[in-house]
Amino acid sequence: MEEYTLKAGAASIDITPSLGTLINGEFTNRYANKIADRLYAKTLLLKTSQLTLAFVVVDICAMQKDYLDDIKERIFQETHIHPEHILISSTHTHSSGSVTDLLMGHVDMAYRECLPQLIVASVKQALSLAKPAKLGFGKVDVPEHVLCRRYYMRDGYKAFNPITGTLDQVKTNPFGGESEIVGSASAVDPEVGYLAVKGLDGEWISLLANYSLHYVGDCDRGTISADYFGYFSRTIGKLLNADESFVGIMSNGTSGEANIWDFKDPNRYPKGNHEKSELIGMSIAHAVNNSLHQMIWETNPFLDVIYRDINVRSRKPSPAELVRALSIVADTDYEHINLDQQGYEQIYAREQVLLNDYPDEVSFPIQAFKIGSGIIGALGGEFFAETGLKLKEDAAGKAYFTITMANDYVGYVPPAHELEKGGYETWRCRTSRLAAECEEEIRGVLKQMIIDN
Repeated sequence: MEEYTLKAGAASIDITPSLGTLINGEFTNRYANKIADRLYAKTLLLKTSQLTLAFVVVDICAMQKDYLDDIKERIFQETHIHPEHILISSTHTHSSGSVTDLLMGHVDMAYRECLPQLIVASVKQALSLAKPAKLGFGKVDVPEHVLCRRYYMRDGYKAFNPITGTLDQVKTNPFGGESEIVGSASAVDPEVGYLAVKGLDGEWISLLANYSLHYVGDCDRGTISADYFGYFSRTIGKLLNADESFVGIMSNGTSGEANIWDFKDPNRYPKGNHEKSELIGMSIAHAVNNSLHQMIWETNPFLDVIYRDINVRSRKPSPAELVRALSIVADTDYEHINLDQQGYEQIYAREQVLLNDYPDEVSFPIQAFKIGSGIIGALGGEFFAETGLKLKEDAAGKAYFTITMANDYVGYVPPAHELEKGGYETWRCRTSRLAAECEEEIRGVLKQMIIDN
């Protein structure tokens, strides 16, 4: 009889913050005054006699390396899972508690301090539930819910850059300028990749999916919500007729420039709170469920992980830019900011001053998990679809997807030619701070991990 060595377990721990908790993900602070749906730290754990891998996906906007390294060390102390074998990523919902500064959305220290123990609990519970299992990779295209949000505009349109004071070649999210749109600036990735896991008893354990859609964000400012990631996770469990122990997970792919704010056809989605998130999450879940008949199950897959920290260069203001930024900050009352052109100049002037104190180089984590016939990459920032599409080509026919916001958050990492075009994602700040060559360098390292057997 064949010896089945794979075991798998999954767990979901409630991390919903209290009312009053700070929310980040927009330009300024928000405070939670409504909980629309619960937030979770979800773990899928794969284990053989030689190796244990943990995928942890958290309903939160962003978490940075120093914070996550401490959590991984706590997990290691309590489970003996090596930190390099643990992936912890943010879904990037913009309606969750805040554990890191993003522009002028600040950290909620009480929530930052309580979240690690909940993430650790998720991994420990998944480990305790591990049982003989089988797995398989799948994919399905869902192109209708991803659009490039960076647009070329008609001659005469002024896409203002608040840092340089000049005009960008592209405009991100051109609210009010819909009639001036010429076309999208880049291609998006329509594919949903997924890893499905069942027990040898036939019961579903988990399904980890990946889609390159930024977030939806169709709710009031003070609302706590898991966004479409939550709707997908709840719906896929129902479609699979899975029991309550099943853990559905949606991770964020290479979606730095992709959203579903349709400026050319603004009426194709419902406009009520959460209605678009629900429609999209359910649509993706149905597409995944309908593609499962193609699944080839693997009962004794080879597991491996490659991890590297590489040094990457930062973008920082020039001496003249710093002088200008300091002058703006000195004249600004940051308690009363208006989100107009002047307000953006004031916000980004503050960013230049703070960014100036950052190191010239930072350590950036890169992971590749080899799981049977498939590979999962992990990158710690908001990468464009171009990055993910090229990596899928490099995988040369193997099942592959990239989980972003994983193990770190350095903000946007556009390809160099996109950086030259300008647009919100490229504006130099603490959440878009790597040098122009970094995307190619990072992608090159991950490419080598993918093709290195």
